[in-house]
Parts: sequence; C-alpha cells; structure tokens
Amino acid sequence: MKLQWLLLCAAAACAAAQVAEPEHGGVRKPIINEYPFSAEQDQAILKLFEDARVSDVADALDTIGLPDTTIMSPDIQALWRDTKEFSHRIQGVAITARYVKSSRIVPRVPQAEYDKWAGPWYKTVTPDAWTQYIRPGMIAVLDKAEDGDTRNIGSNNTMGWKLKGLRGIVTNGGAGDTDEIIAEKIPIYMKRLQRGYPPGRTEIESVNLPVMVGNVLVRPGDIIVADGDGVVVVPRQHAEPVAARARKILEGDKAGRRKLYEKLGLPLDKSVQ
Repeated sequence: MKLQWLLLCAAAACAAAQVAEPEHGGVRKPIINEYPFSAEQDQAILKLFEDARVSDVADALDTIGLPDTTIMSPDIQALWRDTKEFSHRIQGVAITARYVKSSRIVPRVPQAEYDKWAGPWYKTVTPDAWTQYIRPGMIAVLDKAEDGDTRNIGSNNTMGWKLKGLRGIVTNGGAGDTDEIIAEKIPIYMKRLQRGYPPGRTEIESVNLPVMVGNVLVRPGDIIVADGDGVVVVPRQHAEPVAARARKILEGDKAGRRKLYEKLGLPLDKSVQ
C-alpha cells in the first residue's frame, strides 16, 4: 500500500509539472509580419487624402459599390474633439495588431515577488511588437475586442508612439489615463474605457495581419479617415478613385458653406478655408 501511495504521489507530481507554467511559461510568440509597403508608397497615398472627412469618403465609397461596407460601427468614437483647429481629425495608413485575453496563471505571492513576476510581462507576453514598424503617417488599428479591461493604451506610451510619427489610434477596445491623453491631444477613436494593467490580463496575438475593428476588415496599409463622425476605411486598392471623388465632394461643400458664412456674417473658420 505504501508503495502504491508513493507511486500515486509521484504520478501526481509529474502531471502537475507538465501542466504548471514556468514564469510567463511556454510563451507563445505573436505572429509578426513585415509591413508590406514602402514609405514612399505610403506618402504618395497620404497626399491623396489630406484634409479628407469621413462623410466625403463614405459618399465616395458609395460610388464604387461599397456603401456601408467599410464604415466602422458608430460605437467607435473620438475620445475628444477640437472644433477650432480640428486636430482630432486624422488620415493615415493602417498598421494593425491584435490583443487577446490571457489564460496564464497569476501567482499568489507577496507583493515584492509579484512585482518581479509582473515586470517581465511587458517584454515577454504583451510587448507592443507592432511599434517597431511605426513611421510617419501611420494610424494604429488595434483589435482589442477580446482583451478584457486592459489599458495597453495609456498616457505615456501614446506620446512615445506619437514621437515616432503615429497620427492616432483606432480600437474596438479602449484606453486608460484618458484625462491625460485628452490633455496631450493624442487622437484616439475607441469603444470603451479600460482600466486594468496588462500583466495577468492580456497578450499580443499578431502584428500586421488583417483585423476586424468596428465590424470592418482592416488590412495593413489600408487608408483610415477619422473625425467627429467616426471612422471609415478605404481598402488600399480603391484609394485613388475614392480620394478623387472625396476631394471633389469636399471642395464643393466648402464653396457652398463659404457663401453661407458670408451671408450669415460668420468669420471663416478652418473648415471652409
């Protein structure tokens, strides 16, 4: 009996060793693809969409047979608005990443030990691996629908991303430190607030793969236009005809509103200049 008991204990210990995770154990590396377009290609596309508005782009998409197909759901909204300089408006090319809720075990240890466990999480489990591809003119499109209440987007890292040339962020998740982000004027279009920090909560799953955000498929290099009306995506292969049509609509709208401003005695603001 004693031998059987010892054998059972040994078997249980062996099974536990097989399922127990080492520190951030069995790290599943994210799928990371290279960004598929050159800086020169992106800049040529971006010139076509300077000052573009969501409404004009949406109308232009109708004319090529894509009504409502690439307009994100209205719950993806601007965190803040600037109705003087319109600095919340962004046009850029998409860099994509997907975050998911973690299923790793969080240890129940004293705080000093917990801090040693949590610190490496940022480098090994949820590194912002997509940021290595940031270049001027990009907009981060982050699929965070399944990552729980996790603030991967905050007041500190967003400023670092802006320094690299990121124009803004679009996500079906959200951000934390939103008071500070508003003060810093980092354009973010999001679905909800997120408060918890990443260790124990979230992992990065992929970079530069297609994502679904706001019920719209977004591929790396697609054009993103966002303003107070929400977010619209232009598939890159349709960029030129959509941009040309949107520009024509915008210029016609400006000309008509300038006349109305003059009749009403209103000073001309940036939206009609």
